[in-house]
Amino acid sequence: MSADRDFSISRQAELLAISRSGYYYKPRIDEEDIRIMGCMDEIFTTSPFYGSRRIQKELAGKPYEIDICRDHVRRLMKEMGLEAIYPKRKMNCSDPALEHKKYPYLLLNLPITFPNQVWGTDITYITLKNTFCYLVAILDWYSRYVVSWTMAETLDIGFCLENVGNALECAIPNIHNSDQGSHFTSSQYTDLLTKAHIRISMDGRGRCMDNIFTERLWRTVKYENVYTHSYGNFQEAQQGISEYFNFYNHKRRHQSLDYQTPATVYFNSNSRKQ
Repeated sequence: MSADRDFSISRQAELLAISRSGYYYKPRIDEEDIRIMGCMDEIFTTSPFYGSRRIQKELAGKPYEIDICRDHVRRLMKEMGLEAIYPKRKMNCSDPALEHKKYPYLLLNLPITFPNQVWGTDITYITLKNTFCYLVAILDWYSRYVVSWTMAETLDIGFCLENVGNALECAIPNIHNSDQGSHFTSSQYTDLLTKAHIRISMDGRGRCMDNIFTERLWRTVKYENVYTHSYGNFQEAQQGISEYFNFYNHKRRHQSLDYQTPATVYFNSNSRKQ
């Protein structure tokens, strides 16, 4: 069941501390910026350790040849939710997530030996023809099975709450791992986990290897589906990505799984464990 379907739009807006009109707000980006953001997404997917300076240089070269200042790159990266994965100084005091509780990383040197031992989650940016949207997914680390995924046209927290709610209807993991983004550190999100007695793990800030399986999932989804389809609108992307995740879970064989599919490993291993 969706985590936010039981609440009216007014109540959801109240919980999110935004106006009702803000619930529906979607930033207006011109067509040229949409094109540039698509190029930036390709660069960042290949090189997630690139910051604004390197992305600007990459855009200036072939095949993009886009003349853009660094401040413009920074603004678009912020709009896309992109952040280079290298160690950084402490967040600025104006960061609205500072009041959220951060949890330690629990997975260092932990053997992953069965399904639902560890789930990882993350949000990524999806380029459309004249706009963009966001995708969140929960991945079982042992089997690489995508337990749940949800798309949204804005970065409002509701789609993350919906996604984890759907996932928890399927199973309860021992550990849930995420980055320290404001959605995953919010009490709305962490309360769903603690009430289910799930241990919460969070990546060290700027450490890409802490959530490497989800990073690999995004690269696979984009290169095997998003970039090859050039979706025109949100509905097309939702339908196409739905079909892709069905293929990914049930038909795509993984070398790391001895050429089995994620669904085979996830459900067969669960049956044996029971």
